[in-house]
Amino acid sequence: MHGYEDLGPAAERGSAHLQVPHDLAAAVHVHSTYSDGTATVEEIVEAAADAEADAVIVTDHDTMQAKGDGHEGWHNGVLLLVGLEISPKGGHFLAFGLDRAIEHAGRSEREICEAVKAAGGLGFPAHPFSEGSRISRTIAPPHPWSELDGCSVTGIELWSLVTEAAERCRTPRELARFIRRPDRVVDHPPERNMREWDRLCRKRRVVGIGGLDAHQSGLRLPGGHVLSPMPHSRFFRMLRTHVLCDARPNGELAHDRSLVLEALREGRCFLGRDSLASTRGFRFYATGTDDAVWMGDERPAGEWTLHVRVPQPAAVVVMRDGQPLHEADNSFDLDVAEPGVYRAEARLTVDGRPRTWIVSNPIYLRA
Repeated sequence: MHGYEDLGPAAERGSAHLQVPHDLAAAVHVHSTYSDGTATVEEIVEAAADAEADAVIVTDHDTMQAKGDGHEGWHNGVLLLVGLEISPKGGHFLAFGLDRAIEHAGRSEREICEAVKAAGGLGFPAHPFSEGSRISRTIAPPHPWSELDGCSVTGIELWSLVTEAAERCRTPRELARFIRRPDRVVDHPPERNMREWDRLCRKRRVVGIGGLDAHQSGLRLPGGHVLSPMPHSRFFRMLRTHVLCDARPNGELAHDRSLVLEALREGRCFLGRDSLASTRGFRFYATGTDDAVWMGDERPAGEWTLHVRVPQPAAVVVMRDGQPLHEADNSFDLDVAEPGVYRAEARLTVDGRPRTWIVSNPIYLRA
């Protein structure tokens, strides 16, 4: 677990303080043997520790029995939280912060969203832009979420790594390449996802998270041994949602769960490809005359300075309303006065081609 320094007084502008003291790198959207995964909760925690992840959010299909069996909490330096993937026949829905599972029988997508909200949970449509397998939609049909504009969602699973990478494979050979070396195949989140997210954010705050949809597909043998070409320890490094908590975890489950959920609710998080290089230390914030805000915050437009800090040199771009505004090859500051939804992306050149490394959540400067 890693701390952040106090970012104020903000010498660049004004005297406001901005402190985001703790980064928890979380593997999100993971399935266990409580539904259709091959790994037990204990094995998931072990894999997270091997991958140097700080937290895991398990989201089994239509069951929270892992919570009922007392698995939530800290295990050897890894915080395990139990969410839920509500799984009607069509699209699926990730819910965090619930005490019990939400029934979906007979409910529309909008009614599922409202049920999660009424129960005090955070709702994120899973792989909302799913198009199904290009090899065979019979084997892997699409599971999109059609009600993105009308639903009361906290955000969306902006990048569902395993699902979307597998769906994009056009031949069995391409699929085999992905299974064998996913880190060499996956370059960027789908363009459609980013375009639709930018469109939604222009209307309201929509938190983007990175999910794995990790099942560790394979075969669990008698005695507990698992044969899988897709081990969790590999995928837990490939895409993480870095949750920026406003206080340091103290080891108490209720306290630390609240820290994580509040950061996710507010959009104080970013997507990090830590298998390319460590993303710890990334910062995206803004300072005004007497105010300072973090990603996820919403303020009136005016005279602001955006600050982008990356842990190492990279191709960095600030986007406004989905369009490139400013590019650089390292950290930078940028004065802005126009209204817009501002977010940052960073890319690294790996294996001879640019790869998405970091995607921030936006800062909303509204007219």
